[in-house]
Amino acid sequence: MRSLAKVIIPLLLLGALAAGCGGGGASGLSSQDVAVVGKTHISKTDYDTLLAQAKRSLGKTFPKQGTAEYESIKSKAVTLLVQQAERAERAESEGIKVTDKQVSQRLAQIKKRYFQNSEAKYKKQLKQQHLTDEQVRNDIRAQLIYEAIVNKITKSLKVTDSEVHDYYIAHPELYSKAQTRDVRHILVKNKALALSIYSQLKAGNDKTWCTLAKKYSQDPSSKNACGKLTVSKGQTVPNFDAVAFSEKTKVIHTPVHDPTYGWFVIEPLSIVHPRATTPEKQVASTIKDSLLTQKKNQAITDWFNSLSKSFCGGGKIKYQVGYKPTPDPCAATTSSTTTG
Repeated sequence: MRSLAKVIIPLLLLGALAAGCGGGGASGLSSQDVAVVGKTHISKTDYDTLLAQAKRSLGKTFPKQGTAEYESIKSKAVTLLVQQAERAERAESEGIKVTDKQVSQRLAQIKKRYFQNSEAKYKKQLKQQHLTDEQVRNDIRAQLIYEAIVNKITKSLKVTDSEVHDYYIAHPELYSKAQTRDVRHILVKNKALALSIYSQLKAGNDKTWCTLAKKYSQDPSSKNACGKLTVSKGQTVPNFDAVAFSEKTKVIHTPVHDPTYGWFVIEPLSIVHPRATTPEKQVASTIKDSLLTQKKNQAITDWFNSLSKSFCGGGKIKYQVGYKPTPDPCAATTSSTTTG
């Protein structure tokens, strides 16, 4: 059965986090607080629960208390809780509300998907993860707030046909294939052998190509195919590319050298197949989806950066002694604001 913590609890403290906020003294903090964000108190109970989840997730790799690694996880745990409080406060100020009914509906979905609607299985998992139903609901509420914020930020974003066309024109390399040509070749390490093979091929036939390629060629991709392969312009070494795309069809070229690979004896077998371009209408939908995703990601990043800056300074966030993240995330925010 999948861990409830992995299903619900966003253990972002195990990875990189967006910038949180800092600053201010400990005034207004109760002895049970880790931090205060605006009017929101973050309790040591919430912090201890999150750190315990990380410890269970990491198991034996969880760092010992007092180490730099432990302090890093501790800082990230506090930062995560501060970020959630920031979002909740901003959501409230912008009229974003998450009801108890919405929380219950999401929890019901989780129970159905992961616990087959079994209350007993759900409670067993709570016990194993040392969680309470209230803690799970609180985390679901935080997730729903995040989703509501993202939806509000991105719901009006659109990509025009003009933007799609401009992107298509600006990135021809993504929607076209290079010129190609069928050739056969034999690669060897020294010039004398290359000249000998060249002479034998000039006097021979298709069977000669097969025999000599199998016997001498250092190219594993073509030696057992009588030296034949299809090459794309610009995708081979320069001297090979020049012969493959400039010489006449069915003419064996004198050996050419490459300092990395050795000597090539090459014979173009077909005309040069022209560059193939995928029509814009075939990729327009994909481009539009990609551009819309980019717009949404940028809008979300900008919004949360703005949120962090608005809470940094002015004593809007206060940390209990010993819980202020290190390094202080607000230092970077203040620096970028000053220099930008």
